[in-house]
Amino acid sequence: MRMTPEEEEKLIQQEFQDLLNGYLASNHRKKVEIIERAFKFAKEAHKGVRRRSGEPYILHPIAVAKIASQEIGLGSTSICAALLHDVVEDTEYTVEDIEQHFGKKIAQIVNGLTKISGGKFGDRASAQAENFRKLLLTMSEDIRVVLLKMADRLHNMRTLSSMAPNKQYKIAGETLYIYAPLAHRLGLYAIKTELEDLSFKYEHPAAYERITQQIEASEARRSAAYNDFSAPIIERLTALGIKFEARARLKSVYSIWRKMETKHIPFEEVYDLYAMRIIFDCDKQTDEKNTCWGIYNALTDLYRPHPNRTRDWVSSPKANGYQALHVTLMGPDGNWVEVQIRSRRMDDIAERGFAAHWKYKIGEGDEESELTVWLKTIKDVLDDPNPNALDFLDTLKLNLFANEIVVFTPKGELITLPSNSTVLDVAYHLHSELGNKCIAGKVNHKLVPLSHRLMSGDQVEVLTSQSQKPSPDWLKFLATAKAKTSLRSALRRERMPVIKRGRKIYDEFLSRNGITDTNEITTKLLGLFHLPNKEELLYSLGAEEIDLDDHTFRALKSSQNKAKDSEKKPLIGRLLSPFKRNSSGEIPKTSMTTVPVKINFKETYMLVDNGIERNFIIKDCCSPVPGDDVMGFVDFTNKVEIHALDCPRAASLKATYGTRIVATKWQDVNASFRATIRMEGIDRRGILQEITRVISQMANIDIRGLSIEASNEVFHGDLTVLTTDTTAIDDITSRLLKVKGIMSAVRVNQ
Repeated sequence: MRMTPEEEEKLIQQEFQDLLNGYLASNHRKKVEIIERAFKFAKEAHKGVRRRSGEPYILHPIAVAKIASQEIGLGSTSICAALLHDVVEDTEYTVEDIEQHFGKKIAQIVNGLTKISGGKFGDRASAQAENFRKLLLTMSEDIRVVLLKMADRLHNMRTLSSMAPNKQYKIAGETLYIYAPLAHRLGLYAIKTELEDLSFKYEHPAAYERITQQIEASEARRSAAYNDFSAPIIERLTALGIKFEARARLKSVYSIWRKMETKHIPFEEVYDLYAMRIIFDCDKQTDEKNTCWGIYNALTDLYRPHPNRTRDWVSSPKANGYQALHVTLMGPDGNWVEVQIRSRRMDDIAERGFAAHWKYKIGEGDEESELTVWLKTIKDVLDDPNPNALDFLDTLKLNLFANEIVVFTPKGELITLPSNSTVLDVAYHLHSELGNKCIAGKVNHKLVPLSHRLMSGDQVEVLTSQSQKPSPDWLKFLATAKAKTSLRSALRRERMPVIKRGRKIYDEFLSRNGITDTNEITTKLLGLFHLPNKEELLYSLGAEEIDLDDHTFRALKSSQNKAKDSEKKPLIGRLLSPFKRNSSGEIPKTSMTTVPVKINFKETYMLVDNGIERNFIIKDCCSPVPGDDVMGFVDFTNKVEIHALDCPRAASLKATYGTRIVATKWQDVNASFRATIRMEGIDRRGILQEITRVISQMANIDIRGLSIEASNEVFHGDLTVLTTDTTAIDDITSRLLKVKGIMSAVRVNQ
């Protein structure tokens, strides 16, 4: 129900008072006057403006400021910047106006946020990549810009329900692809978890609802298991005189779903639904390490620890400052339970990330120097003058996910790297030229190849040769963003003379034939020669691997003529030319999938398949079938690529080409789709015949391939079938699991 102006004003004042109350309860200096001035300024600037949900716009900046203050722990400067963060972008006020009223620092932060204003990207991937580039570059100027961007994104995700479905896909995909990992890297674990859960909620609503209900249904059983496990621990630590707080930490909905998907297990088999967190009080920071290990000893006296799952991030903190001691114990019910041991200071930093360091700051600490190192690495990636947009975003993600190892140089210097890093990653970490000239390495004094994967604690020496040249094959085993960027730069330098020659051939061809160099022409040529980007096109021309001939000219002219003709017709006619409208002007729904598409700002509905023509492509990177959650991507020929929502390629497209994402749904399917089911089990005589008999007894199932390999009484097999939907696949897997000896039967991507 719509509020009266008086009710809206009362709500705005209540929300602002909540913000002030939270700030006054914090440890920050009490600069209430400047916060009140910022609020009044923003309120006046946004007067009469409403959000898509219908509420007064000023409620959004207040909510962002509240997140920054109460959930991240920032102070008055950040609160003012949060209240003012949309003023420059959305109103007539300038950065100079902000500086005049609120000072240089607040104006700088607002300016940084305006440069990376969220989500309004063009069709081109480079525009999207450039915004993330700006986002990360601002981190070296003032980390608060990125922290406030996180607060802004979190509130947008909390209010995403008011957006159109295709916008929800775009924003949720972008959040899961970039912002959640970035929050993780900054140590904002609570925000990272919520961003993941909210993204999952909009991408897979049915799965989200199902897992949420399963969590609620299992709450009593889970609480009983936790109480049985924790009671002896609480009793022992209390007897030792340790002041502590014990909490059960429930695994997030998204984490549970990811585990179910990657392990191919049902909800009932996710045994680590909860972990225990012990947060102890410690007066002296120097005593924290001893207290952590004292608690560890008490726990391992009670329960058997897992030999390979103790993690000491107290002695060697993660690059984002995270410190804790993790131990996994065998509980009384026979399941493993992780226990996280932290001091109150460690817990504060773990939940609030780098913002919390200011609370405990005593000069330049280890955590801040680690942040400096990480920011330098990010800047090295950004310094690459012209990265391919998708490569840039994928490379960036390598540095955002923080599964880390620690290795040492022969002089004992410590290097933090992502998991799966190689000797070559170390070489590039030390210097780009060392990487380019690296021929091998010595790990723990033993000679190893460039591609050797490292483990925490390894001592690594890099061996070089002046005759060595970088190879494109190296990209296959590099794990760090810096190494991949440095290698691509080196390869590009070597390719530049050939590309320059190709550019000359390309320009002369277009000029000779009177063709204008446009994005459409480039896209057509890339399609003709099956090349991924313009750089590869120019290189192939310069290397004389392809020719621009009369056939090419005719194809381009034909493309231009079609484009001119299509401009004269309505877009719906071009996409749906085989379909005739009825007397009411509607297109009969005689087909299967309805896809809302937004192209050139026109909303249209495309009938995808009526048995005559398809205007969509089922992508074999994920091979979705009816019943899967899917999304559409309008490619540059106006065909719609259909991807499963959890397809890695789909995640990249959502974060890169946001405006080309369309909402899709299955409807009245009359087609067959290929699906592969992976089986594992105990081998026995006759099991192959039983499997084929089970399948042959099912209607509407057509076997397209079956391969089984047995080794030491265990077999693995892939069954490929043509089927109609996910229900049929579920039916196949349930029937296969009834065959004696089959232990697992799950659908996999081809």
